[in-house]
Amino acid sequence: MFFYLAKIGWFVLQPLVAIILVALAGWLAFALRRRRTAKGLFALSALMLALVSLSPLGLAMTAYLENRFERPAVMPAKVDGIVVLGGSFDTRVARTRGLVELNEAADRATVSMALARDYPDAKVLFSGGVAAAFSDDIPETQSAEQFYLSLGLDANRLILDGEARDTFENAQRAKALADPRPGETWLLVTSAYHMPRAVGCFRQVGFDVVPYPVDYRTPAGADVWRPSTATTRNLEKVHFAIREYLGLLAYRLAGRTDALIPAPAEVSLRPEPGF
Repeated sequence: MFFYLAKIGWFVLQPLVAIILVALAGWLAFALRRRRTAKGLFALSALMLALVSLSPLGLAMTAYLENRFERPAVMPAKVDGIVVLGGSFDTRVARTRGLVELNEAADRATVSMALARDYPDAKVLFSGGVAAAFSDDIPETQSAEQFYLSLGLDANRLILDGEARDTFENAQRAKALADPRPGETWLLVTSAYHMPRAVGCFRQVGFDVVPYPVDYRTPAGADVWRPSTATTRNLEKVHFAIREYLGLLAYRLAGRTDALIPAPAEVSLRPEPGF
């Protein structure tokens, strides 16, 4: 139920849909001869569109999440396994064209393969099922298997989870499949903006992992305040950031994470107001 409610809720709340709904409400008010209300709603929809497409709002929101966890300053001498969260393969293309196609989160797959070469004894656990709620899709593991094996990864090192549909299920199933022993080191690879929620879920299920964020979407330093000249890129940042913040809130309220915005261990010990 949580999975389907999250999908439906996000469809309504995503920025462009919300802007369209406000504009449609304006048209309805106009049809009902509520001209002042209609003008206000039209102005609001235009202001919302300008804010998400022309300002650095999305960059700032995303950068806050991406900067939450850094890559290890010193990599472990030994790594027992690498957990890779799904989201890097376009399963719609794979289903309809029979091809392995990477999407904008491709770093999750490519960097994890590079790590697998750096640590030749480490297992690679890829967790990614069918994330679509209302379409007959294929699990990401089908593309992942072809991808990793085509690049030379030994099939005996690859563990595939094609059942997990969201981040919490990723954590639950990854722990069950990895069966980590005390003293083992497992890396967690996912997009930097998604790492706080992912770490919170893994902590909640008792799977101790070393965060290794990838797929950065914002620049460092003062450049974060310079919006792109391509307005769709600015809108995209707001889109993904709002989705992630809503996901963090929903997961915290549902008890799926250990904090509202999980942080590295030495920071997360601070109590959070209201929780």
